[in-house]
Amino acid sequence: MPTLEWLNRDAAFRTADQVPYRLLQAVSTHGDGDPRNLLVQGDNLQALKALLPLYRAQVKCIFIDPPYNTKSAFEHYDDNLEHSQWLSMMLPRLQLLREFLRPDGSLWVTIDDNEGHYLKVLMDEVFGRTRFIANIIWEKRTSRENRRVFSFKHDHLLCYARDPATFESSRNALALTADVLARYKNPDDDPRGLWQSVSANAQAGHATPSQFYTLTLPSGRRVDPPKGRCWLYTEPRMQQEVAAGNIWFGASGDNAPRIKKFLGDSESSGLTPETIWNSIDVGTNDEAKKSMLKLLPDGAVFDNPKPEGLLQRIVHIATNPNDLILDSFLGSGTTAAVAHKMGRRWIGIEMGDHAVTHCLPRLEKVLAGEQGGISGAVNWQGGGGFRFMRLGEPVFSADGRTHADVRFDALTAFVWQQETRQAYLPPAPGALTGTPLIGVHEGVAICLLYNGILGDRRPESGNVLTLAVLQALKAIAPHAGLRVVYGEACRLGGARLAAEGIAFRQIPYELAAR
Repeated sequence: MPTLEWLNRDAAFRTADQVPYRLLQAVSTHGDGDPRNLLVQGDNLQALKALLPLYRAQVKCIFIDPPYNTKSAFEHYDDNLEHSQWLSMMLPRLQLLREFLRPDGSLWVTIDDNEGHYLKVLMDEVFGRTRFIANIIWEKRTSRENRRVFSFKHDHLLCYARDPATFESSRNALALTADVLARYKNPDDDPRGLWQSVSANAQAGHATPSQFYTLTLPSGRRVDPPKGRCWLYTEPRMQQEVAAGNIWFGASGDNAPRIKKFLGDSESSGLTPETIWNSIDVGTNDEAKKSMLKLLPDGAVFDNPKPEGLLQRIVHIATNPNDLILDSFLGSGTTAAVAHKMGRRWIGIEMGDHAVTHCLPRLEKVLAGEQGGISGAVNWQGGGGFRFMRLGEPVFSADGRTHADVRFDALTAFVWQQETRQAYLPPAPGALTGTPLIGVHEGVAICLLYNGILGDRRPESGNVLTLAVLQALKAIAPHAGLRVVYGEACRLGGARLAAEGIAFRQIPYELAAR
């Protein structure tokens, strides 16, 4: 497969692994403080690494609107990166985003012609060419730009899926439009209701001999399929469909056959999304900017915010209520706002002050029931909540120490994710808690000795695996199979560990490196 070559490419492929895990610090709660919705302030690469232990393979849809690298300086972010820098910026973020996707999940990226074709090749390399779904053309403006050689009116929207077959079988169709509904009539008073007709012949290239025959119409006239075409059905099947009232020959019974498609059947499947999205359906940058000026009249807004209608279509196609959506280039907060109004869970990451000056006030207005964007279309009345978080200190310091603010419950997520490559899900109510046992994965018990989880006042308490600690561990959390035990040190010899079926891993060294 062709690949891109650029300055510092090899280093870029190692960047994600070298990003330190950081703590997430709660700043404030808003609305009902729903912990399933997070607004995170901080560098998105570091924030993604911090979130990965809790959300690996949990996200149904990722939407990102990264810098387009248009060689222009924008007020709110640097969009004038040298080409190789832009590629080195995008690569590790795409690598981490890939790990968040569920098997039926999809990633949608907006871009223009400055980097769009390079981004396609880069994403082919990160995700694999077989995971490419579509390049959608979005009409982002309706006015003509006469100062340039061409008036650029569109952006690209690249869509990839973690597992295309699973995504394609689960993606949602679009609702029938007024134009489509107008095609449905009932000229023969069919009791099954409104219908439209489609041709009963098809291209002959892959036809079988049984699809070539002379058909007798109700009027008595005999017809053959048009030149180069065949009947869609074999003759016995055609007669079955005629008897069932599924073929229309016109009011006089003398027209070529057409197949009746009923509105009820179409409603269940809807319309297959097409790859050209016009501004009438999903909005423009200019409309989005005007909406943002109404929402945030006292501050500057982004030059090219995405309209809520565009995100509504993506969210509808790719997700269902309560699914989790992630945007690591949150910008002015459109993805989070739309996800919230549509009953989806969301995580939005934005760096700099405008996480506070743009995203936070906009989302607070969403909770209050603001009626801009898609609010009327989805009957949004307000409600719900989210937590505002900031990136904290690294979990592990440069000299190999675990940060003093790290507690047992926080470190469990990192241990579980590193050992299983899965997201850590908090224990269900009533489950055994307060023990070193984090969980069992493929028959192996994963345990963590940290911050005196066995009880500080007990002699066998501690972060060091000793014989006393081992006996206490076996008594509190019995397990017949193998164990992986994380701790600061081990006082048991290799023979004893082997006899007990224990693999010991020292923190922070082995945890940070795995």
